[in-house]
Amino acid sequence: MDQTQDLSESRLAHAWAELQSLSSDATPLRADANRLAFADPEFLLRRETRGIRFQLEMLKPELDQHEQGIENTVVVFGSARFPAPEQASAALQLAEQGDDAKALALAHRQMRNAHYYEKAREFARLVAGYSKPRPAAEKIFICTGGGPGIMEAANRGAHEMGALTVGLNIVLPHEQGSNPYVSPSLNFKFHYFALRKMHFMMRAKALVAFPGGFGTLDELFEVITLVQTGKAKPVPIILFGSDYWKRLLNFDVLIEEGAISPDDLKLFQYVDEPQAAWDAIKAFYKL
Repeated sequence: MDQTQDLSESRLAHAWAELQSLSSDATPLRADANRLAFADPEFLLRRETRGIRFQLEMLKPELDQHEQGIENTVVVFGSARFPAPEQASAALQLAEQGDDAKALALAHRQMRNAHYYEKAREFARLVAGYSKPRPAAEKIFICTGGGPGIMEAANRGAHEMGALTVGLNIVLPHEQGSNPYVSPSLNFKFHYFALRKMHFMMRAKALVAFPGGFGTLDELFEVITLVQTGKAKPVPIILFGSDYWKRLLNFDVLIEEGAISPDDLKLFQYVDEPQAAWDAIKAFYKL
């Protein structure tokens, strides 16, 4: 042999090298019966290979997070439409200069709700501040849907403390771009809602739901149902903003009609301040 061989070197060719060799000039690949199956995008996007795509969406974020030490997360949900206070203030000033009544009403509403952004940001700072001096196994990371609004606020707070921060984004008809505070190496994008929601739960040690719309409700009730039915271990489920949630959801109706038991209301709790949310999580785990 002409050269020394490294025992740790892989003996198998890498699939990525094979894929690059088929499209070295960045030309989009087209269906080709003679192409290796894993290097054929037309084949991988067929209806019949959907199960494979499920597996890939499960595996990619799983491996990447594990390699970066992301094992414990606090998941923060909330509206993508609640802006930062500085953005809301600027929008209000602009609206007040015009004569569009709808725009002015929208600006006033955004200004009213902007405090939730700041509170989500502060909550994330508390979590990241606690984790910063801890050994790797005890660190807790902020995880969001990766978009704007409340999600941005939580990622921002953790980022400001120098922590890694996770974003699990979703491809939507109206594209939702990732916010700039998600760590680039933890900025994942999903096609399937089901796989995305599974990844939210796989590492979640707590869920904090800020005011939001259909997406927030979907994710909130997914977690409540998993815990209620024993499919997931109990975790703190915190509804941030008691006035909003109590006006939106009348859980007493469910008890009155026998749809849930009174004890099911113990699955979650209401808070109104970032410290109270963090204290509830610390009490649950005796941190």
